[in-house]
Amino acid sequence: MTFASAFLRAADRLPDHFLPAHQQLQRTAGMVAVMLAVALLSACGNKSDAPEAQAAFAKVGVVVLQKQSQVLDTDLPGRTNAFLSAEVRPQVSGIVQKRLFTEGGMVKQGQPLYQLDASSLRAAEASAVAALAKAEASQQTLEATARRNAQLVKITAISQQAFDESQAAAKQARADVAVAKANVETARINLKYSRIEAPISGRISLSSVTPGALVTANQTTPLTSIVQMDPMYVDFTQSTADLLQLRNDWAAGRYQKVEGDRVPVRIRLEDGSTYGHEGKLEFSGLIVNTTMGTVTLRAVVPNPDGILMPGMFVQAQLPTGLAPEAILVPQRSVTRDLTGRPSVLVVKSDDIVEKRTVELGRAIGVNWLLDSGLQAGERVVVDGFQRIKPGDQVNAVEIDLSKRAADKPVDPKAAAAALRAANSSK
Repeated sequence: MTFASAFLRAADRLPDHFLPAHQQLQRTAGMVAVMLAVALLSACGNKSDAPEAQAAFAKVGVVVLQKQSQVLDTDLPGRTNAFLSAEVRPQVSGIVQKRLFTEGGMVKQGQPLYQLDASSLRAAEASAVAALAKAEASQQTLEATARRNAQLVKITAISQQAFDESQAAAKQARADVAVAKANVETARINLKYSRIEAPISGRISLSSVTPGALVTANQTTPLTSIVQMDPMYVDFTQSTADLLQLRNDWAAGRYQKVEGDRVPVRIRLEDGSTYGHEGKLEFSGLIVNTTMGTVTLRAVVPNPDGILMPGMFVQAQLPTGLAPEAILVPQRSVTRDLTGRPSVLVVKSDDIVEKRTVELGRAIGVNWLLDSGLQAGERVVVDGFQRIKPGDQVNAVEIDLSKRAADKPVDPKAAAAALRAANSSK
């Protein structure tokens, strides 16, 4: 029972003749007002009880697939190596007197690095010079005798045997002089080696000896080493299985081979950042590693800032093929069933949702390279999955995923900094 009906029933229970005239007029006016209120409430109730309007179709975000020319890259593990490397060893024995370089600094080719005690080497040089002078004096005497005997043999003043012996002695004297000159040259070379010089230009490492240490010629342990780091070599490996698959794709016409004598190579560092300078592929191995089943490739990478150091692990990214009519499917649009088979939701021309099974190739950024199952121009659902199912009619709105922050890679350093700030504020 409503308030208005209860009021009317209570008012009807009092006859008019029990009330004064002015109260009868008031009751009549009140009843009219109540009746108007009842009419209004009834109208509102009828309006609220009216059936609701049809709900709008679910709104979903879609992307329109387009054909595009896509370069296919391959990521391969690698390690950096110095462009030039030299281990410095002594070529003569002696005591180290001085170290003439700053450890870790840059040195030039021919720059002195160590000075050895050269006293014995100078003495050896002086002895060799004296031996040469003695040999030259003996040569002069024997050659003069040989010339005189050549005249005397003509008049039979000496025997033929004496003549032959004098000629042989002169030749031996000339040979002795040549040996003495070689000994002098050797002694001077050894004396020069007492000052150990840089064989190449580059950055020098720590010294393994100090002044006062005894070093020997061609010892096993190097005194120090020098590396040239600009440019740098990056050696990386590719499995023969991947190489054969790539060649099959080229032969089948699925991908076009990237032409050019120098294929560009991009480098990703150990912290995940991309190196700022692009390298060039210089060498592709021809011999397979029997243990790993891989071939070695080498790239030359500029290193003007010295960021790359010998022995660093890096990822080399190089183009291996070109798909001239590639179709890229956003990864966020793909779902998989219990067997791992991928599928997407497609909005047809009549705005009806259809589930479509697809075949996918490699991952390219936040997309999959489509092998089959879709055509260019079709609309694929990327937002609003939870509101729809196959067979529903939807309101499809095209969106640009390149502007979505969700598709941008997360910076691990920024995320770590945000986490530290959040923890410190607690």
